[in-house]
Amino acid sequence: MPASPPPTAADQAVALLHKLGAARIDHPGGTLVAHLHRVRSRLADWGARPALQLAGLRHALYGTDGFPEALLPLDRRTELATAVGAEAEALVYLYASCARAATYPTLADPDGPFADRFTGLRHVPDPRSRRDFTELTAANELDLAHTDPAFRDKWGPQLRTLFTRARPLLSQPAWTDCREVLAG
Repeated sequence: MPASPPPTAADQAVALLHKLGAARIDHPGGTLVAHLHRVRSRLADWGARPALQLAGLRHALYGTDGFPEALLPLDRRTELATAVGAEAEALVYLYASCARAATYPTLADPDGPFADRFTGLRHVPDPRSRRDFTELTAANELDLAHTDPAFRDKWGPQLRTLFTRARPLLSQPAWTDCREVLAG
């Protein structure tokens, strides 16, 4: 019998999600693990590179400014990096660390500061990281707006404003999806 192929980074990511209990956490549209899969799928549909897709699959592990429940403490970042790679883990940290109220107003500005809610520090991400963060943010928020009409009714206008300002940072497929999901 031939040997099984080694697990992929995505396989390892999914296994860790289940191990950490993401399938047991309620989230709009079902469970947290279902949401994470949909975000990854949306990024794949937009043509995102593998590291960004893996970040989408894990973006809430450290908790976020909008979802405070952390499944993995920050002192275990190497565990995630081992599972998905250093680049994807850095994107997960960037996403999770975002202090939204301080970061979103200048997100589209090339020198706009990014506020880290964990450290309290501000920094200016490189252009690729800023684009990745914005694309991941769009995939996350569009999944919520698509699966939860009440969320879309409440937050849709603010999200339209955010993504319209950040349009230069979004891929064409992401921008098209923003316009379709947030129409109104």
